[in-house]
Amino acid sequence: MAENIDDLTIAFYQDDRNVIKELEKIVLTRGNWTTIMYKFQELNKKTDEYEAPKVSIRRYQKRGGVYKQQSKFNISSAKQGREMAKILVNWFPEGDSGASDSSDADSSED
Repeated sequence: MAENIDDLTIAFYQDDRNVIKELEKIVLTRGNWTTIMYKFQELNKKTDEYEAPKVSIRRYQKRGGVYKQQSKFNISSAKQGREMAKILVNWFPEGDSGASDSSDADSSED
């Protein structure tokens, strides 16, 4: 595992092959608990081609000086991602005067 948030990755190599290719990474929250959203592609071992992009949201906790993954959720298709985005926009409309956006942020940095 990594000591710094910026070193965390979803990329995975097996037998010198990049079987999970990280396309993009967005850090949603930083601190002893951090949340990262990754856009990635998996290698289809039968065709040796990368499949359609997916999204993984992962939660890490820093313990003993290193970040360890605690949970993950994968958005497995563009259709599922668009449906989730539509629901979130409906639940949290622009200009909503609900709770502070900083309520999930941790005060300590990596």
